[in-house]
Amino acid sequence: MNHIDLNLMRTFVLLYETGSVTQTAERLYVTQPSVSYALARLRELFEDRLFVRTRQGMEPTIAARQLYPSLRDALQQLQDTIESSRDFDPATCTRRFRLALTDLGEMALLPKLMRHLHDQAPQAELEVVPLEIEHAEEWLAAGRVNALICSRPLTSTAISRHVLLQDRYVCLLNQERFGKGPLTRERFIAARHVAVTSSSGHGMAEEVMRQEGIQRKVSLEIPHFSVLPRVLHDSDLIAIMPLQVAASFTEGSPLVIHELPFHVPEFEVALHWQAQASRSPSQRWFCESIIAAIGDSER
Repeated sequence: MNHIDLNLMRTFVLLYETGSVTQTAERLYVTQPSVSYALARLRELFEDRLFVRTRQGMEPTIAARQLYPSLRDALQQLQDTIESSRDFDPATCTRRFRLALTDLGEMALLPKLMRHLHDQAPQAELEVVPLEIEHAEEWLAAGRVNALICSRPLTSTAISRHVLLQDRYVCLLNQERFGKGPLTRERFIAARHVAVTSSSGHGMAEEVMRQEGIQRKVSLEIPHFSVLPRVLHDSDLIAIMPLQVAASFTEGSPLVIHELPFHVPEFEVALHWQAQASRSPSQRWFCESIIAAIGDSER
């Protein structure tokens, strides 16, 4: 075990997190044969297959699952120690940061964030990962993303949180197709609805409806909010969504906003990141940049 190559450890951690030789090679800026060669050396080093190729990707063995937490934490601590000894300069930063967002977050927040990052760190790279809310805490703990933005509170004490903005839910519909008049509870229940799957993290209105025994007819279920303007434009369907993005959907269209005919509390949209990662100057700058970019636009 003498003279262990740290690049082998990085390959192991990335292969574990991505489950893909291709993605690991891309993130390490090496060729796929290089990753395969590193895996062969790792198997020899640990005397275990470590990863088994399946239809779903490279599946870790029991030994790999036991090794991963220790190797991940050790690499992160080493990286943080090296970074903390340097003067971090955003102007010369070439690091790639990974941020998990819903499609609503992409529409509402990403343009503001990109302007800010380009001004402060023109050589830095940003990779946006589609948020899967059920995996949010796991992604942060594993270092798969540097940060994520969502409206659902994360409960882990190892995760730091900063509220970026407050929003509330409303109904969006085509008034010409739906018909004039207020959106009463009776009309709401009788209407045809389009629902966005819960993986987006926007399920508060659904929870309130369940509590109050409100049953609506869902005629269409979709995975993303971004397609709603086109869907609603040519139908009598109605959709529940956050006010901030709903307002942008009404510009230059027949779509109008109605208040929900039942009370749903306002919610907070917050930035989350692994608390331990704050020791890294570049990670700390990245989170502070997001807060500044979104905070400045909300004032």
